[in-house]
Amino acid sequence: MNETFILLLLLGASSGFVAGLLGVGGGLIIVPILLYLLAPTVSQSVLMHTAIGTALAVIVFTSISSVYAHHKHGAILWKNFIKLTPTILLGSFSGALVAKYMSFDFLRIFFVCFEISVALIMWFQISASGHVDNLSRWVWSCVGYIIGLVSALVGIGGGSMTTPFLVYNNVGIKNAIATSAAVGMPIAIAGSIGFMVAGMGQEFPTSGIGFVNFEALITIAATSILFAPLGAKVTHIVDSKKLKKGFSIFLGFLATMVLLF
Repeated sequence: MNETFILLLLLGASSGFVAGLLGVGGGLIIVPILLYLLAPTVSQSVLMHTAIGTALAVIVFTSISSVYAHHKHGAILWKNFIKLTPTILLGSFSGALVAKYMSFDFLRIFFVCFEISVALIMWFQISASGHVDNLSRWVWSCVGYIIGLVSALVGIGGGSMTTPFLVYNNVGIKNAIATSAAVGMPIAIAGSIGFMVAGMGQEFPTSGIGFVNFEALITIAATSILFAPLGAKVTHIVDSKKLKKGFSIFLGFLATMVLLF
């Protein structure tokens, strides 16, 4: 086994564990690492696009494993999932198509700014005075579209927005993480299909379909689906405040990685 293959297996294990633990889909780990691992074989002009598209495709498989584990604990708020999903699908697919026209550096800086913003919100535990059940249908629709759109642009399952959104509206952190894991599935499906379509016919090969690299996808997914349930199990035994702080530090670290690329 070559070094890249081993690193992809380790990436799958770590991203799967974090996906289950924090409900983030794992893309926040996969995208920064893939930038480094795919750089020798993928043109820089489509490198960020390929890292994002591949990360979303991995999340399809990781989220299935993660959602099953959270559902066994009865932690997923399915009514909130249903309210977000319709416009999340629309936002994620359109975000993938829009990303095709964005430069490597623009996507990279956008990714960094997004992660830092979410880290600050979680660290300072900013929350609303009302409860999520009191939000109007239009708020759910707008929030769903934004989560889907931004998630596709940065290659995530949406947990780094869905979790803070639910926590901000006074949903418990463990329920928010579990629900975010479920939301990651429609985001990943629509987003990865969008990146495949957007990348078709482009002049630089990515060893897959469009902006999805199949070798990386299969290797990462193989271990991520095994470790996602373990992360989900740990979520339900870890202190909620420690989860929030750890989530914030984790996002800040990954933002720095991408900024230094």
